[in-house]
Amino acid sequence: MRSAIKTLIGLAVLSGFALIQPAHAEGDADKGKKVFAKCMACHTIEDEKNRVGPHLVNILGRKTATVDSFKYSPAMTKAGEDGMVWDEATLTSYLTAPKQFIPGNKMIFVGLKKPEDISDLIAYIRSKSAE
Repeated sequence: MRSAIKTLIGLAVLSGFALIQPAHAEGDADKGKKVFAKCMACHTIEDEKNRVGPHLVNILGRKTATVDSFKYSPAMTKAGEDGMVWDEATLTSYLTAPKQFIPGNKMIFVGLKKPEDISDLIAYIRSKSAE
């Protein structure tokens, strides 16, 4: 009985790890370009020009709140000062619920509800960063 319980616990743990995948594992950059249309009113990814939000050129690997010519909220600035870096995991969490992930930030977008949209968007951002 005891070994059966250990086996079930082991299987539960392993199946939990199987469900955890990096955001980029299934992302489709072409679909992500379409998702990015929701971002274009406030952000650019083609050139280093700010709009309502900061440009997203080479955002992957960049410390939060470091575009010199953009005035960030105190909350976003603090996140950067605390060492937050925009990587795929951080973007995934932020894009899911920006106001919950960094309370007090200025972004008015409520977030993306579909995990596949987030994966696709990150794949698109990654493809633009590689250029």
